[in-house]
Amino acid sequence: MGTSGAELSTKIFVAGHRGMVGSAIVRNLQSKGFTNIVTRIRAELDLTDQHAVQDFFKREKPQQVYLAAAKVGGINANNLFRAQFLYENLMIEANVIHAAWSNQVNKLLFLGSSCIYPKMATQPLVEDSLLTGPLEPTNEPYAVAKIAGIKLCETYRHQYGANFICAMPTNLYGPGDNYDLKTSHVLPALLRKIHFAKIHGHPSVPMWGTGLPKREFLHVDDLAEACVHLMDTYNGEKWVNVGTGEDLSIKSLAEMICDIVGYSGELDWDASMPDGTPRKLMNIERIKALGWKARIGLREGIEGVYAEVKESLT
Repeated sequence: MGTSGAELSTKIFVAGHRGMVGSAIVRNLQSKGFTNIVTRIRAELDLTDQHAVQDFFKREKPQQVYLAAAKVGGINANNLFRAQFLYENLMIEANVIHAAWSNQVNKLLFLGSSCIYPKMATQPLVEDSLLTGPLEPTNEPYAVAKIAGIKLCETYRHQYGANFICAMPTNLYGPGDNYDLKTSHVLPALLRKIHFAKIHGHPSVPMWGTGLPKREFLHVDDLAEACVHLMDTYNGEKWVNVGTGEDLSIKSLAEMICDIVGYSGELDWDASMPDGTPRKLMNIERIKALGWKARIGLREGIEGVYAEVKESLT
């Protein structure tokens, strides 16, 4: 028996299986013995194309859906490609959620993001702080799209009785991460920059901002375990935060990465660059009460990632 008391032959569609989150969910399901996992690359199925998505669902009839497909990026990408982030994410989630309902999918899990919460929300971030204040301006389009996804799940549940649930992960890292400095998130960007400085013998590494903002980081394999756990056990209307419940400053993170990489140069902080949200720590009481907690410590997780990618980082 597996997800939602389902058989291991349950037909499961993982949307976004090539991304960091989707690939981790596929690995997790496979490790539990699920044998009927359906995936499509973008060339085979464009999730922004409503007719293509409907045709796919009619033909394949998945019983469960993990909606991990999204257009994602760090502060810079979110700020530069605002229209794309809003349009593509709205289209993906509207098409997949509607097709899941109209083709009688038993259960769907939508993946949001911690950036849905107001910029100055009380820390740690509780689920009920959603829509209580303005968003962080740099990634507002992405956040608005993710909020729309939550509201789609909520309203399809209310109007049609659809068992659509939502998980809101904190900052993620792990296998399959993006190391492109123009579009990556903070942890992989730091890993690449510090590794580069080490192998090229640079005396210092330029750093964005002050290093003072605090962030929480979750290994993507822990998130995948949480998603499968929620699919298995949770049928509630409320979205669920997924995190570790612990954070650290970007400066402390950079120093930890220097230690892991073996770099002894200086970190050169440029306070004229944007810091983003001052703090983003998740309140994880809801998911803890559902019987899940993260297992992979941050240092252990980064060491594992670095061992895997250091040959390819230049």
